[in-house]
Amino acid sequence: MEESISGFKIRGTWGDVVEHGERITRALRDVDANESGAAASYPDAFTEWDEWRPKSHERIEEDVSEKTADQASVKEGKGEQAGKEPDEDIRTAGEKLSESYEKLDEDDTGGAVDKWGESIEYVARAADSAGRKALRSVENTVYQRVMTQLAPYYFDNELVSANLQRSTRNGEETFVFEVNVNDDDLKEEVSSRLAEYEDEVDRWHVDTEKDTEVVAAAEGVEPPEEETDGRSKPSKN
Repeated sequence: MEESISGFKIRGTWGDVVEHGERITRALRDVDANESGAAASYPDAFTEWDEWRPKSHERIEEDVSEKTADQASVKEGKGEQAGKEPDEDIRTAGEKLSESYEKLDEDDTGGAVDKWGESIEYVARAADSAGRKALRSVENTVYQRVMTQLAPYYFDNELVSANLQRSTRNGEETFVFEVNVNDDDLKEEVSSRLAEYEDEVDRWHVDTEKDTEVVAAAEGVEPPEEETDGRSKPSKN
């Protein structure tokens, strides 16, 4: 692993990439022993990263590409967050405009201006929602088919920034995976944890997706409950 101001970088196989992501995730979780840890300070951001990081059973062109497109997607605007369709906001805008005219008839100029302003806000929100929906309908396909051919697969939120690049030379596939922790104090703690793993862990047990349903059906038993924390199992063996 290479460490620099831009983050923690690994070069190697897909297995190396997966292990690098797991080590950083474990480090982020381990420093959570105090209240300033990643999961405590950035719960949503930590979950987003944990979901995006490459897994052993995934493929870069399918799974990582799709996850990158999802996290890069145009976010919901205020109208969508409120659960309103553009046509609903347009109707509301019309109602507010009618109320504005009523205020004018009542010589309530201030009230008329307020209602007119609210009408404009609903019109703008409707346009914003419609625009976001239109962009979202094409961006996923455009990103997966075009952008990932030009730029690395990437992830970015308030906690972690990461990019993954793939190259093929002489028929051999190589990956470069760089991950940066955006909180400087937390980054120092993660760096220390990663150094500890290098010194103390002889072999890292990479998490793999287990298919227990077929075995359970064959043996006539219920499949065991899966662990929900997604932790890797480092070992001294």
